[in-house]
Amino acid sequence: MTADARQAQSRKPADGRPSAAVAPARLRRLNRWLVEGVREDLADLYTESRATAPGDPYPGPGRRNFLKRLTTNMHRPGFALVIAETDRLMGCAFGFPVRADGSWWSGLDRTLPPGIDQLTLSGGVFAFGDILIRPHAQDRSLARRVQERLLTDHQASLGATLVDRTDHPALAAVRSWGWLDVGELRRPAGPTTFRALVLPVGEQSAARLEGLVEMPGGGGPGGA
Repeated sequence: MTADARQAQSRKPADGRPSAAVAPARLRRLNRWLVEGVREDLADLYTESRATAPGDPYPGPGRRNFLKRLTTNMHRPGFALVIAETDRLMGCAFGFPVRADGSWWSGLDRTLPPGIDQLTLSGGVFAFGDILIRPHAQDRSLARRVQERLLTDHQASLGATLVDRTDHPALAAVRSWGWLDVGELRRPAGPTTFRALVLPVGEQSAARLEGLVEMPGGGGPGGA
């Protein structure tokens, strides 16, 4: 699993004037049946959110792998997906609750911090399969809203996700959205090495992780 995202940043027109305000996006949960009806729209959003420049397709495995990942996640217990929309699809995030046995963390290159281990055992961790945000002036704020909606809906205290360690734009994006590094993780059956990141919910959860994970821009235990 990966978290697919583009680094959030404000954009201005060529004449230097501030960008026009974007209408606030509505957030909506979709069940599995509704997701089936918008699979291709979600794949289009994936492609656009991964573009390196306006109109340029993301030069990676592309929509086929995204759709495969979406299908895999949809069959996991507790799967949930939230979309953000105005007059068009602006973003989405999906995932599933992490099992209490801690198997989601299998392959981590270090001992799981006690605070994260305790939250996993208590069922308080939600794994994000993907986070997709269409680039626009308020994309960072929208990403945080979508993330928080999934976590609060599941009464989770911690989000977790995996990002290919070579995907620097995605890593920069999720870190700008509040995610913290835990370490590197590699699944036994896969060739990809991931960065494992977590997103605490609320001040209490953040305080429990302080000093145990790498803060944005820092060099803590999860540092590369």
